[in-house]
Amino acid sequence: MKKYVLLVVLIGLSVYSVAEARIKVIGRGAKMNFNADDIPEIHKPAFELMQIKCIKCHTMERTVISVQTGVAPITGQPFNKQAVKAYGIKMLRKPNSDMNKKEIRDVVVLLNYLLDENAK
Repeated sequence: MKKYVLLVVLIGLSVYSVAEARIKVIGRGAKMNFNADDIPEIHKPAFELMQIKCIKCHTMERTVISVQTGVAPITGQPFNKQAVKAYGIKMLRKPNSDMNKKEIRDVVVLLNYLLDENAK
């Protein structure tokens, strides 16, 4: 009986800790976004930049879903740090992305932070 109770407690704690590690999100559908209050001050400029530049081509919903699930919703490909770097390079090469190398690097660092936080 004690082993059963211990097992239930351990499972409950592991589920609770995983649920709390997720990045907090606000809104639904096309208005879905990461909660700005949960973004550290060091990443706020990149977060604000991402909200301005990245939504020119797609909603933040696509980014949120990619970070939360680890899968890019359109292609079905993994969305991990390697993919984030590849997307950054792709955006740098797009003539209408209106982003320079530093801006892309900052957004890539932010997305890597969000992926790390989501994995906790």
